[in-house]
Amino acid sequence: MSDKPTIIKSEAEWRAQLTPEQYRIAREKGTEPAFSGRYWNTRDEGIYRCIGCGEPLFDAQAKFDAGCGWPSFTAPLADSAIAEHEDTRYGMRRTEVACHRCGCHLGHVFPDGPAPGGLRYCINSASIDLEKK
Repeated sequence: MSDKPTIIKSEAEWRAQLTPEQYRIAREKGTEPAFSGRYWNTRDEGIYRCIGCGEPLFDAQAKFDAGCGWPSFTAPLADSAIAEHEDTRYGMRRTEVACHRCGCHLGHVFPDGPAPGGLRYCINSASIDLEKK
């Protein structure tokens, strides 16, 4: 699996497609404030897709309340949908997750999730779109 996105767009194309907030988060690796995103407390069933390319990323059945204020998932729909990168910004050592298809920043994955996998994919609402069942 390559770390390079397969969908390449110019920054002008990204700016035309995304809202300013979506662009700041998905393209500039920003973070929305906790408890502010539209999906942090959503319980609807469906598939969460990448805001940049529509790639299916997470099933709502994998979503859980981590108490952190961001949508949290135990696992992606497929490992191949997510690219992971080391993130050492802000004096921290974290693992960034991005859409493998277009490279949009989604959030981070942490090793403090529930059993059996023990992972928590902490995702910005601005980076995903829920396709309800």
